[in-house]
Amino acid sequence: KVSSEKTVQTFALVGDWVTIPDIAEALDLKVTRVHNLISDGTLVALREPDTNVRKVPALFLNGDHVLESLKGTLVVLKDAGFSDEEAITWLYTADDSLPGRPIDALINGQKTEIRRRAQALAW
Repeated sequence: KVSSEKTVQTFALVGDWVTIPDIAEALDLKVTRVHNLISDGTLVALREPDTNVRKVPALFLNGDHVLESLKGTLVVLKDAGFSDEEAITWLYTADDSLPGRPIDALINGQKTEIRRRAQALAW
């Protein structure tokens, strides 16, 4: 089993992760539907280095639904050339000019500002 040091650091940075079956339960969906959310870019998942289980950062969920502003932001980051892991790392890395982390700004409704910053990364 191969896991990069970077993935280990990403898991540590995020801290709180949820499994796909737990997401299915929280969103009242079938597990296959959660896999579809990952496939279509609504969510991103990484394999935990120790267990190889696919997990999603917990803050990507807001109670019984996916954080509303997440998918469009993930699309912008992907368009900027970010891998899933790089997108998660960017969302969870503190930015003094925000202040805080982009994920917290998204949760607080600052979608436009976060997407503007994500688009700027492509240049």
